[in-house]
This record gives sequence, C-alpha cells and structure tokens, in this order.
Amino acid sequence: MSATQMHQPLVSVCIPTYRGTAFLAASIDSVLKQTYSNFELWVLDDNSPDDTQALVARYTDARIKYLRNATNLGPQGNWNRCLELAQGKYYKLLPHDDLLAADCLKQQVAVLEADQAGDIAFVFGSRQIIDPDGCVLMTRGLKGAKAGRIPAHDVIRRVVRAGANPIGEPGNGLIRRELINKVGPYDASHPYLVDLDYWFRVLMHGDAWYTDTQASSFRLCPGSWSVAIGGKQYRDFKGFVDKFRADARYQITSSDRTIGLAKARLNTVARAIYYWHLFSGKQNG
Repeated sequence: MSATQMHQPLVSVCIPTYRGTAFLAASIDSVLKQTYSNFELWVLDDNSPDDTQALVARYTDARIKYLRNATNLGPQGNWNRCLELAQGKYYKLLPHDDLLAADCLKQQVAVLEADQAGDIAFVFGSRQIIDPDGCVLMTRGLKGAKAGRIPAHDVIRRVVRAGANPIGEPGNGLIRRELINKVGPYDASHPYLVDLDYWFRVLMHGDAWYTDTQASSFRLCPGSWSVAIGGKQYRDFKGFVDKFRADARYQITSSDRTIGLAKARLNTVARAIYYWHLFSGKQNG
C-alpha cells in the first residue's frame, strides 16, 4: 500500500465497542483480512471497564485507529461518534461482535466506484446469522431479489411489508460518506430499528444495489444489544413504520402498514421462541 493510500483511505470502517473483548478481535481480524486494502479502521471504545485498549494495542497495522471515550456515550452516542471520525469516501459501521466476509469491501466499493453519477446511495448483500461460537445458523438476504440496482421505494416497500429488516445490520451495507451530512445522526428512538432507520433516510438520496453475495455475518449471543432489545421488536417496528409513513416522501400505504405490522407481530413471537431455544441450549450445555 502506498503512502498516499495510507493517508487517504477510500473506506472508513468503524467498530463501536463496549465490553466487547469476547468477539472484538474476530471483528477486527475480519476487516484486516479483506481482499481490498485501502481502508482505515476505527475502534471506538465507549469507556469499557475491561481490557479493550490492551487488546487493540496488540495490533500493529497502521490502518487501525483507536479512540476511547472519556465517558460512556451509550450505543447511539458511540455510533454517532463513528460518523464524526470517518475520513474515507465510503463508510461502514461494524458492530464489535459481527464480521465482514473477505470480499465485502472489494465488491461493495466496486459498485459505488462504477456509479460515477452517484445514483446509488448504498450497496448491500446477504448475510449469515452465526451463534456465539461462529457456527452458521442461517443465511438471510433480500428474498426474491436479483443482483443489481433496486429503486429506493421498492426497497422501502419490501422492508415495511416484511415486518423485519431484510437489508441487514450496519456491517452489511456501505454508503457514501458525503451522505452523512445530509442524512444526519443515528436515531435510536426505536432501538431495534436504529440501523433500518438510517438505511431508510439514506434511500432518500438514491437507489440501492444488491450484490446477492455474502457481505457480513451477524452474531447472536446472550447479552448483546440486539438480543436485549429484541423483545420490543413489534413496538419498535410499529413506531418506525408510523414515523416514516407520516413523511409522504416514503410512499408507505395503509396496506403496506397493515401487512408489515401483522408480520412484525409474528416475527416477534418467532424470534422470542428461537432465542429461547438457541440460548437455553447453550446454557444447559
């Protein structure tokens, strides 16, 4: 990598972390093993009372930048700190227990670099759902979608009617950093949908591109933020849909809402049963 690349990374990958030492190294390693190398990697330590700093200090790769918050900002505050620090042309947030597929940056950067007109707001792929040990539980993608460009409102309608988040978690997508100032900060008013809330606002600035290849792995584990707030899925989804339906730009119809809320209720029950089965087995084993 040239000195110019080192000082002007094309991609900023930001890992916000709090009490994340159990999986943080795996997350960092998944970024360092990318087949695309022109990136900076920020690790944002939200004042963790553990050895996060010592763990990061063991890495010698100059692309890694570590920052420890003087006080705990909470998930929303730490995610927004990531937005402030990113310097690359493209931006990706990767939670500390998730992973990137080896070709993720290479494939996603290629899509956005080829779109010189800037019509594509963000690119995403499918993702694996993994357990605490890294075993693959399932693979999830945008059902029925083919690789390529998808109009923004088609994506919005698909998401609402799914009653869930088929786009995926933060690490699954890559956006243009120039959109950060237009989109604004992360909003965790509906915590379960904080990532989807951001994706929707990004879609007001362009279409999406689906690669139909694995981009990331989302780890389910007891105590993780996503699991802790999962029981509030239906309430959050309803608030999320009503928030965006109130904005005519999103073109969410009453039928979209009705179908989406019905599926969200079913998803909440199914998720609770699945988590209980998955984690009770781990604990009893």
